[in-house]
Amino acid sequence: MLLLQMEHIYKTYAQGTFDVPALTDINLSIEQGEYVAIMGPSGSGKSTLMNIIGCLDKPTEGKVYLNGNDIGAMNDRRLSDIRNKEIGFVFQNFNLMPRQSALQNVELPLQYAHVPRKERRKLCEDALIKVGLEDRMLFKATQLSGGQKQRVAIARAMVNKPSILLADEPTGALDSKSGIQVMEIFKQLHNEGSTIIMITHAEEIALHANRIIKIFDGEIKSDELNMGGNEV
Repeated sequence: MLLLQMEHIYKTYAQGTFDVPALTDINLSIEQGEYVAIMGPSGSGKSTLMNIIGCLDKPTEGKVYLNGNDIGAMNDRRLSDIRNKEIGFVFQNFNLMPRQSALQNVELPLQYAHVPRKERRKLCEDALIKVGLEDRMLFKATQLSGGQKQRVAIARAMVNKPSILLADEPTGALDSKSGIQVMEIFKQLHNEGSTIIMITHAEEIALHANRIIKIFDGEIKSDELNMGGNEV
């Protein structure tokens, strides 16, 4: 099933009297259940593309459809609902509430969605167990290692069962061992049916995905299947 469709996407930013192009004629379709890496160097436009996919920004031109719905036609309140319920964000720097426990951090999107407290607790516990943090649920974020923080962030991202897990350089702030553990979790989630879109500059991380899209100077330069993705 077609999950995300982007048609002739352009994005420009004003710098003084000039318009600077960030994305040029991006056309992209992603099916439900795909594991996609969007790869490019700094300044390639991959972060701008991520922000548009994540409904954090709108294109200057073009159409974006999520589950068949025109994102550009939505008001801010509807976009906020989409970000909370349809897209699970995993950021390089975790973006956790430092004084809150792992459980409380995972609970946040469910609170915004007005999920009843008892149900919230069960969903959060299940999510933390899935990422191997059953013994760290009540630890504050400041008491966790970098790898544990990122696992909390993944649990928070998936607790609402979103349509897309959108990960921005998910191993960028981690040591190699923690990075491997995080990528194993993504592999498990993909095998269970999650749609994952991962933004990265690192080829060794991109190779975990089953499809690799390379972007450079705001344009898609290649879009190829990676049949060995889940075997990395």
